This record gives sequence, structure tokens and C-alpha cells, in this order.
Amino acid sequence: MILILLGPPGAGKGTQTAALVKNYQLTPISTGDIFRANLAANTPLGLEAKNYMSQGLLAPDDLVVRLVADRLSQPNPTKGYLLDGFPRTVFQAEALEKMLAEKNQKVGVCLLLDIPDNELMVRLTGRRVCRSCGSVWHLTFSPPPADLKCQCGGEIYQRDDDGEAAASNRLKVYQAQTQPVATWYQDRGLLRAVSASGTPEAVEKSISEALAGAF
Repeated sequence: MILILLGPPGAGKGTQTAALVKNYQLTPISTGDIFRANLAANTPLGLEAKNYMSQGLLAPDDLVVRLVADRLSQPNPTKGYLLDGFPRTVFQAEALEKMLAEKNQKVGVCLLLDIPDNELMVRLTGRRVCRSCGSVWHLTFSPPPADLKCQCGGEIYQRDDDGEAAASNRLKVYQAQTQPVATWYQDRGLLRAVSASGTPEAVEKSISEALAGAF
């Protein structure tokens, strides 16, 4: 089984990935992990990726596809894969379909965590972090102390990438690049969308219902 997990930043993909891996015995594959592994091992693909990263550039679709193809070629001891962060573009989705067809495999389900933009902005901009120890709070879900002082004595602050402008830009990038991927899988009858607005437990239950019969 190959399951794709899509959703905007702040939708809770990390939390649900852990649940999906446990509940369905899947191997999680994220492009971030693949990049880090190749960089650490100084592989040819890793060195190629490093060249783009050192210039502050995003790796092109072709390189991302080759990195994922290399990872999928390795033995897998579980019942399938959970792809998180790939495909991000329609080009990548088409490339994935082709590489899987060569192995007589195909995507089983593309799972979309759906959530309104206004709720995402609350989630993304509400995070606060301790400058000293890195402890994390959220203004809505786990408010920090009123004096914005951590137990360790450090200052609690909002990071620049959690600000409204940065959060808004992240959502725009998602809508421009990745939202079309959801449409691409919907056209093929593979998309199953669930609301990510509830508690993690409620979302996990909705996912279980959405995936009924898929495994």
C-alpha cells in the first residue's frame, strides 16, 4: 500500500503521520529525511542537493524525484509506504505514477487533511518559543506564562517564521504548488479528504473511517 498524505502547513501532518505509521504498519518517507540522509552520507544526489541549498534555492522537481526514486528502490520491511511532503507538484505526481508503474505498483490513496485558512493562521501564528531552552507553547492551545518567562528563566518570543507575513506566504506557496496535486488525485478517484479542524484524536478517527477498506 502506498499512501500519500497532503495538507497545508499547520494541518497536523506530523501528528497524523505517527498515528498512520503505527496503525497501518507503514514506512514513513519524507523528502526532508531523504535530503538529510543523503547530505549526511555525501552521496552524489546529496552533493547535488547541497549545491542548490547552499545558494538558498529549492531543489528542482527532477532532483526531488530522483531522491525519492532512490529511496523507494531500497528494501521495505513493512506493509507499505507513507509519503509525506511528496509529491508537492503535479510534475512530481506524474513522475511518481511512472516510477511506480515500472514496479507494477500504484498509489492506493491520497489523503488530504483539509482545514480553513483562518484556522491555519491561528495555528501557525500562535506558537511561542523559549529563547534559552526551546520549549514551545501556543497562545490558543497551551498558553505561555503571562510574564512570558520560561521556567528556565529564558524569554518566550515569537519567531520570525511564525509571524503573520511568513505564515501567509507559506499558505500561498502551498495553494499554488500543492493544492493542484490534490485535484490531480481527485480526478483519478484516489483522493479522500478529512477535516483536520478537530482534536488529534478526532482527526485520527476521521482518517480511520476514510481509509476503511483501503488496506
